[in-house]
Amino acid sequence: MFLKRKLGLGKSIQYKLHHEEKEATLRITEQILPMLPESSRQPVVIVCIGTDRSTGDALGPLVGTKLYNKDTFPFHVYGTLDDPVHAVNLEEKLKMIETEHPGAFIIGIDACLGRLNHVGMVSINDGPVKPGAGVNKQLPPVGDMHITGIVNVSGFMEYFVLQNTRLSIVMKMADLIADSLHMACLRKKIQQKNMMHQTESRSQDIYKIQ
Repeated sequence: MFLKRKLGLGKSIQYKLHHEEKEATLRITEQILPMLPESSRQPVVIVCIGTDRSTGDALGPLVGTKLYNKDTFPFHVYGTLDDPVHAVNLEEKLKMIETEHPGAFIIGIDACLGRLNHVGMVSINDGPVKPGAGVNKQLPPVGDMHITGIVNVSGFMEYFVLQNTRLSIVMKMADLIADSLHMACLRKKIQQKNMMHQTESRSQDIYKIQ
């Protein structure tokens, strides 16, 4: 489930962008789109990790809530403000997802801490996110790809830092991640439908020739 895909000369796919940069939604959408599975038969699951009890750590549940409330969002979402996925229930939720969506392509969403000059950046990476690493917790990795938002500075009293993160930056980053994922997933669905139609047309042409 947690496969590490590579691009180019053995390098991981990685992209980082500040949430206030121009056309940030479009640029992040363009990065997410080619990382999504080509086949419409493979289910896609978004796992948004975090808790609404901490301002900084609420990024995941906020993204999950925004996606869940979009009528046109085509994929499964776990981790909302009403039903968060956090340290206590993460393993249980992952087992449930594995049972209900076997072979799913999983996208992990989480907040993280980083360098001062990286605060406000959204990062897109292939492979799993390691939730709890910033606050020294050992939790299972999540995702075939992941998106993280650097909400505050790491290095000292991480729990206190997360609790005292500005809600404004978390909300803006949640909007950006949710909108980008929504756009990328809708575009992927359109691509998949077009591929199906092309395949059907080719099959009909072959049948006519025979």
